[in-house]
Amino acid sequence: MNSPVSIRKFIMLSGFAMLLSACQHFSAEHPIEVRQNLTEQRPTGCTGESCPLVNIDTLDFADEPQLNRLIDARLRQMTVNGPDERLPESLAGYEAEFLRNAEPGWASYLQAKLREQHGNTLVVELSSYLYTGGAHGMPGRGFINYDRERDRELRLDDVLIPGQEGNFWRVARQAHQRWLAENGHAQDPRFIDSWPFQQTANIALLKDSVLLKYDVYSIAPYSSGHPELFIPHEQLEGILKAKYL
Repeated sequence: MNSPVSIRKFIMLSGFAMLLSACQHFSAEHPIEVRQNLTEQRPTGCTGESCPLVNIDTLDFADEPQLNRLIDARLRQMTVNGPDERLPESLAGYEAEFLRNAEPGWASYLQAKLREQHGNTLVVELSSYLYTGGAHGMPGRGFINYDRERDRELRLDDVLIPGQEGNFWRVARQAHQRWLAENGHAQDPRFIDSWPFQQTANIALLKDSVLLKYDVYSIAPYSSGHPELFIPHEQLEGILKAKYL
């Protein structure tokens, strides 16, 4: 996605694919109601493809106020793109300030979507895309793994057996080797030297695997997008606590 126009079309298509009113996601044991809140604003009176815009596509979970606050805070954090920028007090305030200072063609997208629910765990994926000129914009990604029973976010330390962090990143390196082979880079020493394996904070606790998602320019060039490494649960036995397998 190399321009605000193509990003805009992508967001529109994604939006039509989702319900814009209240909807329910179910697991066998724990149904949950979630509402999508989608807004798109341009400067007053501006028309045409070059108008700056802010698109915010977020979620509101019934009976999960702590999770809703987490989503709001993380999306606001994703708007900070430099050491001199301050954290906005609200998404509405960010929207107004961005449009007040934006030049033609600028665009900002923020999204939260429910990637998966299993048992008491909700996995929310966070996305951002900021275009302020140049060849392309800058995207960002993140996850919230939320334990409904404990009413808080799960961190990696919460799900690892004590002392197993080193082994976790060892199997992550193996997943990286699989990713290199699948994408035709395993026999490319220049690529491997330029884009070595790194750890990431973007971790999703999925039903059958653990997903590591990487920012652009981390373990691959921009053209590779956001690389995803999947670690099947069977490779994490003795590393993850049994209740998360």
